[in-house]
Amino acid sequence: MSSNPELSIVCPAYNEEKNIENFLKSLNPVLEKIGLTYEIIFVNDGSKDNTLEVLKQKKKKYPSIRILNLSRNFGKEAALTAGLEHARGDAVIAIDADLQHPVETIEKFVKKWKEGYDVVVGKRLSRTGEHPLKKASAKLFYNIHNKISDIEIPSDVGDFRLMDRKVIEALKTLPENQRFMKGIFAWLGYKTAVVEYYQDKRAAGESSFNGWKLWNLALDGITSFSTAPLRIWLYIGFVISLLSFLLAIVLILEVMIKGITVPGYVSTITMILFLGGIQLIGIGILGEYIGRIYKESKRRPTYIIEGEY
Repeated sequence: MSSNPELSIVCPAYNEEKNIENFLKSLNPVLEKIGLTYEIIFVNDGSKDNTLEVLKQKKKKYPSIRILNLSRNFGKEAALTAGLEHARGDAVIAIDADLQHPVETIEKFVKKWKEGYDVVVGKRLSRTGEHPLKKASAKLFYNIHNKISDIEIPSDVGDFRLMDRKVIEALKTLPENQRFMKGIFAWLGYKTAVVEYYQDKRAAGESSFNGWKLWNLALDGITSFSTAPLRIWLYIGFVISLLSFLLAIVLILEVMIKGITVPGYVSTITMILFLGGIQLIGIGILGEYIGRIYKESKRRPTYIIEGEY
């Protein structure tokens, strides 16, 4: 393994013991065919199975492997950050170990990089193996995010990509702890090429991303790159105030013309509950942003490396 490889492969791993062997068997022939010096960085993100032990065994057979063992599970965004920040290659490729990303696509990435592109992203033409609800929710998220954010995230483009060394160095200057990597990648810019691919089924095991984690990731994405959820409450408040003012005029005219007042107990309670709910939603959104400020203000590291093997 070269101390200054031309290509770095970064692979976050959480409970991937069943996938590592097949992943390496598929990956290494592709890297050998490309003909560049390379390193393979596995970031063990606090796996609860034998992922670390399997990686240590494979390192004996594949000397190009580097293992970053995090002190606990910090999440994929943090694990990916750790791998990218410790990569030494002139070009760095992020890929998952579950074999959903076809390793043959790496050859196309490198070809585009040699043509002069700083970033080469993989765009899914299919989401094989994913639940229809997850597909629909992902499409909805991208649509909402791109409408309210100044940064547009290409649809069906994930972390599977190649980045030139200068892009990695720019990435390392970003100090935020709460990281939404898809948005950060888009924010960086640079000359970008797109390579399309068909996503395969997960080879073994189950995805660690459940509905709740995906929901939280979506919140991170929206609150990291848009203040629209805060700004919208100005307009909601204006509309409610205008409607209240119009209702007051109607009630005054009714009293002046008919000379009676309507008891309106039910309507009063309904309006109180409605306005109370609106206020709580607004406070909740405000709290989400304040919570992010609170976490960032602590300046805790994004990850902690227990050891490197």
